Amino acid sequence: MIPVSNELELLSQQINLAHRAAVQAELIAADLNEIGHPMLLTILQSCADSDPDGQCHAQRELAELLHISPAAVANSLKSLEKGGYIRRERGRDARRNRVLLTPKGQQAVIGCQMAFETVSRQMLQGFSPVEREQLLSFRRRMLHNLRGESPTKTQAKEEP
Repeated sequence: MIPVSNELELLSQQINLAHRAAVQAELIAADLNEIGHPMLLTILQSCADSDPDGQCHAQRELAELLHISPAAVANSLKSLEKGGYIRRERGRDARRNRVLLTPKGQQAVIGCQMAFETVSRQMLQGFSPVEREQLLSFRRRMLHNLRGESPTKTQAKEEP
């Protein structure tokens, strides 16, 4: 019998790998397999939606948000630019470039969001709405615990 801590670790890895594989399969089916980091593309769309100037997070902030290195963000942006998904312009603040989605990038965001939704539906099949909310709450708490963050008032209220 596998100790609970080992089983949890193994299950976490298996879920992560299965999720990545399912998203990648959906992106391939949508002919978007060249997008290396689809979540980055969707975040860039969110920035464009929330800021009329198209000013997005700094590279460092994107790296922290995605839990990847700033160099990985730079490489992903370079790849997206080369593929025609984004373009960069000098911003009002000389220290930050604006990252703008091209029409091709906007179409790709739609495909990425559809892939995420398809995989989420598949992954959460058979879960009730209450179970889905509980699962989100538990996973948020796990993430905060792993990051060493103290729970917010909202999280504390969610706990049984």
